[in-house]
Amino acid sequence: MTQYAIITDLNKCVGCLACSVACKVVNGVPVGSFWNKVLRIGPNPKYEGAIVPDVEMYFLPFGCQHCENPECVKVCPTGASHKLPDGTVQIDKSKCIGCQFCAMSCPYGVRYLNEEDGVVEKCTLCEQKLDQGELPQCVAQCGARARFFGDLDKGYESFVAPGRVLNYDATYDDVHNARVPMLEAVRAFSDDQVHTLPDVGNRPSFAYILRDTTWQGEE
Repeated sequence: MTQYAIITDLNKCVGCLACSVACKVVNGVPVGSFWNKVLRIGPNPKYEGAIVPDVEMYFLPFGCQHCENPECVKVCPTGASHKLPDGTVQIDKSKCIGCQFCAMSCPYGVRYLNEEDGVVEKCTLCEQKLDQGELPQCVAQCGARARFFGDLDKGYESFVAPGRVLNYDATYDDVHNARVPMLEAVRAFSDDQVHTLPDVGNRPSFAYILRDTTWQGEE
């Protein structure tokens, strides 16, 4: 089986919003709507009664989690919301009647009604790019190299980010196809440092690496 997903290293995310902006541009997302948002979490005290500088903060990019057991697909009366063999959850706009049952059932509130077209929209994981062997735009444009795309069913080893080509003789294809494995680009992490958004039976596919942010030589 296949379950495409994105893993984000929150210790590397700087909250620059490049992923959010790039997503809107490449997918033509209307003003005021987002397929990918970036939230600031904190600053929060590291322990009870802590004050500055003993606080911590991180940025949380999130959108559709392309769940393994998506609630939105269950409630769609027309079959517009459906799950593909690659694990992504998509919307067939020709079948969508704009009832918004899917938006109401989503645990994360990441769907919205495009009032001009009368259909529900959300992150497609850049399906059009995946079909051409490219990375999702939010991954491709992450300047901090905090976002990685891969197949959960193939393990962490399959997750990659754009690589860098320093050879001046490199061709366009060399640059375009350069990839760096996630396990080479992030500091070592343990399974208990990998998190998902709250699971209410939908089994979200996207994951987040978050280590202890206490300053002890954090890179």
